[in-house]
Amino acid sequence: MELLACIKQVPDTSEIKLDPETNTLIRTGLPSIINPFDMNALEAALAVKDKYEGTRVTVVTMGPPQAQVSLKECLAMGADEACLISDRAFAGADTLATSYTIAMAIKKMEEDIGHKFDIIFCGKQAIDGDTAQVGPQIAEELGIPQVTYVCSLEVKDGDVITKREHEAGFEVLRTPTPLLVTAVKALNEPRYPTLLHSIRANRYKVHTITAKDMAVDVARLGLKGSPTRVRKVYNPPLRIAGKILKDGVSQAVGTVVDELKKKELI
Repeated sequence: MELLACIKQVPDTSEIKLDPETNTLIRTGLPSIINPFDMNALEAALAVKDKYEGTRVTVVTMGPPQAQVSLKECLAMGADEACLISDRAFAGADTLATSYTIAMAIKKMEEDIGHKFDIIFCGKQAIDGDTAQVGPQIAEELGIPQVTYVCSLEVKDGDVITKREHEAGFEVLRTPTPLLVTAVKALNEPRYPTLLHSIRANRYKVHTITAKDMAVDVARLGLKGSPTRVRKVYNPPLRIAGKILKDGVSQAVGTVVDELKKKELI
């Protein structure tokens, strides 16, 4: 089987600070990490590889040249190949332009290996955008089935049996390949890199795909191909602490009514 894990290098949200004057992220000195949900996606791919001999795992990301660091971290965990989608033409892409670009790169990779990827693994969402749109949009661009919010996965008799979370509980699906799945945290616990794989990752030369390498509509790339824009990023206003009333019900109700009248709400 040929498996593909899509990852994203994101800023560590625990370290994010905003410029109060411009309402933009202060990126100077901000550490980058692999999107946590993408780590669950990669681990799912590696678990399938462990179980089925001859399975190969390729990892791909779209980003600047420094994203190679994250790809090599994935190689150190056990991925076989890595590919970086990088070009100035991709700058400023929203989720629609990003998913189109990644889908076109995947088609290029499939042409090179002469085989479609059986399963494409993505994290359910990226912690820097929280849109949960790129994975499903990639599947739509490729014209393949998708199963989102997967918390359990098994390959059996050529099909993929998944269990997915949703508001009403869980859903079990049996889907033929090729397909795309998006992973949630409950799916697994990502493994640690090994020494042998780390040595190989350090020596590995990451392959880069640019806009010229793909048959793309340039009008759908980057900022030009993005119908949405991020106009402003800001911290939500702080809420004042609430007040706990320990008096009897009748007295508490009276206190609440008096406070609402003071605020001219009633």
